[in-house]
Amino acid sequence: MFTTRPTLQGTFGMVSSTHWLASQSAMAVLEDGGNAYDAAVAAGFVLHVVEPHLNGPAGEVPMILAPKDGEVRVLCGQGPAPAGATVAHYRSLGLDLVPGTGPLAAAVPGAFDAWMLLRDHGTKTVAEVLRYAIGYAEDGHAPVERVGQTVETVRELFETEWQSSADVYLPGGKAPRPGELFRNPALAATWRRLITEAEETGGEDRAAQIDAARRIWSEGFIAEALVRQAARPTMDTSGTRHTGTLTAADLAGWSASYEAPATYDWNGWTLAKAAGWSQGPAFLQQLALLPDELPRYGSADYVHLLIEGCKLAMADREAWYGDATDVPLDALLSEPYNAERRALITAEASHELRPGSPDGRTPVLSRHAHAVAAGGDGFDAMGIPTAGVGEPTVAKDGTTRGDTCHVDVVDRWGNMVSATPSGGWLQSNPVVPELGFPLGTRLQMAWLDEGLPNSLTPGRRPRTTLTPSLALRDGVPVMAFGTPGGDQQDQWQVHFFLAVALRAEVRGGLDLQGAIDAPNWHNDSFPGSFFPRGMRPGSVTVEEGMDPEVVEELRRRGHDVTVGDPWSEGRMCAVARDPETGVLSAAANPRGMQGYAVGR
Repeated sequence: MFTTRPTLQGTFGMVSSTHWLASQSAMAVLEDGGNAYDAAVAAGFVLHVVEPHLNGPAGEVPMILAPKDGEVRVLCGQGPAPAGATVAHYRSLGLDLVPGTGPLAAAVPGAFDAWMLLRDHGTKTVAEVLRYAIGYAEDGHAPVERVGQTVETVRELFETEWQSSADVYLPGGKAPRPGELFRNPALAATWRRLITEAEETGGEDRAAQIDAARRIWSEGFIAEALVRQAARPTMDTSGTRHTGTLTAADLAGWSASYEAPATYDWNGWTLAKAAGWSQGPAFLQQLALLPDELPRYGSADYVHLLIEGCKLAMADREAWYGDATDVPLDALLSEPYNAERRALITAEASHELRPGSPDGRTPVLSRHAHAVAAGGDGFDAMGIPTAGVGEPTVAKDGTTRGDTCHVDVVDRWGNMVSATPSGGWLQSNPVVPELGFPLGTRLQMAWLDEGLPNSLTPGRRPRTTLTPSLALRDGVPVMAFGTPGGDQQDQWQVHFFLAVALRAEVRGGLDLQGAIDAPNWHNDSFPGSFFPRGMRPGSVTVEEGMDPEVVEELRRRGHDVTVGDPWSEGRMCAVARDPETGVLSAAANPRGMQGYAVGR
């Protein structure tokens, strides 16, 4: 089978990420004796530098960790809503939705503390894993085209309102350009100061240094600068200047935490995801909705089945998922419930938002979800989102604006990690002038209606679209994978996983690259997670590479099909390990021209 690249194989270590500099930095850590966790942390901080339009230190990063001979755990790097972030407060400002930009949308930053998994699972010091990011920020790197393109979309905002962002991203009035070195000296200085203070406090003890770094982030000079920034009136997508709700107490009172994954068994595989505070279980639900006998892979029947199953799972996401104690995951993944839901799938495309009733409970949707389901899709006549520069908003022509990052690593000892960093994008909030990076905007995912699982609630995590994945066979981790893409993440990942599970192996191992390269698609038949939270009932966006006969058959069945550009759907990364032979594999997405796998 022809693929754009080979599926890499080796025995020493494998990395796949959405940027080649992050992948190679992680590999350098492995070559220096580090393990998968050291390597992932180094890659994560490099991604802040080289993909600043896609993630930042004050964003968030859920991870799934699979230590050799250890228990698979989710590490939650998603911070909660600050104590002052109440529905009543936002409503009092005249808001119906949380803005897509600005400090009102800022949750407690979660990424940095989560990357300090270094203490529990790594072997390197903070200085050793940060040196790659510091080098690229201080000495410069040649940016990918999308960095400059993103800056140009917000140039006027930067020049008229967000001057601290213009200082970093429009030096001398010029946006970053490929082939020219781009630097962020303020970010490099932040990390150098953090290392110095952590080493002064922690001495020669590695764990003590890491604990000191965490305190500097949550209580020291970094925390002080973040709180000052949140208090500055800032123009946001509402068209008004607002101050945020983040306080010193919010920062000091939160830390990343470990928890058990949500899992589902399918055809000899076990899939592990973050629980109902993320959209991760929607991946599991889509598997639960599949019949025992699947149509031929890639056929119109197959694509139609997956689209319709996705609509049902995402409708349940809207009604039931959130950082609440009563998310009915067991019922949502049960066979009796999914048998009832499966029966709703007919030969025709559905244009309805149809949440189910697990355990006989009545689904409740936000007023906005009801509104967009009834009409008004959040897109203008040109197919561009009517407001906001949220994470992945997808225009009617399939164009994606904004995004996320991903990194997977497996080492020679069998440790495996899957991480999806995002938030804190350069277009989300003004750069904190003292630090060189902005606050995030994840609160835009919470609803301003009381009583919903995903209502804006102090101390609760907004339901995130970030959703790394881990697959096991016979209880043993064998594959870590994920993708950027917001609401599309648990569509593209399902398609990738099924391509791996249903198609032939290569070189005695999983055909990771072939599954990544296979034509992909997504639908928007549910309220989006990003401002302005639009919906396109019946929509399907496919790559130009999909079989034209399949496209026509989907249209005949009532799908509103948009044929996007070639190589426009998904940015998958994946690594794998054969537990019997110890052979490691990796592959990365050619879409976007920046993801790479490396290894030996």
